[in-house]
Amino acid sequence: MSDTQLQDGYQPNRLLDTLIKEMHLKNDAALCRTLQIGPPLISKIRHGRLPVSASILIRMHETTGRSIRELRQVLGDRRAKYRFGDIMGKPKSAAPPSVSALHGAASMAS
Repeated sequence: MSDTQLQDGYQPNRLLDTLIKEMHLKNDAALCRTLQIGPPLISKIRHGRLPVSASILIRMHETTGRSIRELRQVLGDRRAKYRFGDIMGKPKSAAPPSVSALHGAASMAS
């Protein structure tokens, strides 16, 4: 991957470093305390084992006052929208009849 692609692409370290610098923090541990999240979470994000989730972006927004859009720009996330997985938003398959429907059918049969 070229340097240009790295600068334009997803870079969670750039976001974390920017927050540390802007909030005048000493290190990742201080960032964790400020954001009230566990150090393993920041470590996993730093090492590319975990993406920056929406809940972490919201915590960063609440702590810094920067908009989610600004944070995503620093992060290198250029998507117009977040997309849910295939399971999210799909209608449920035919559900079994409810208990009240069964009781109503039983009383009609008698």
